[in-house]
Amino acid sequence: MGKFQELLNSDIPVLVDFTAEWCGPCKMMAPELKKLVEMHGDSLRVIKVDIDKNPAAANAYQVQSVPTLMLFRKGQQLWRQSGAMSASQISAMVMSKIKS
Repeated sequence: MGKFQELLNSDIPVLVDFTAEWCGPCKMMAPELKKLVEMHGDSLRVIKVDIDKNPAAANAYQVQSVPTLMLFRKGQQLWRQSGAMSASQISAMVMSKIKS
């Protein structure tokens, strides 16, 4: 998980989308996360982690349901939420956590 850990330690906030190919709500999240990236550009990095392909990461962060979103900056977890959300909901939460 070296590269993953490097990303989480970045000064740029990182939103991690823990997902799975078999998950219906996860598929609904894809266009919302794309909108989120368009809204925030380079000020926010969004990465997907497939829990079936990366069970160590899922275990390390105790992900028990998908989708689960986690926001990190400088290695600190700022926020965590399970379940599908819209880009505007995610954006509002992310911005409130980054500014606080």
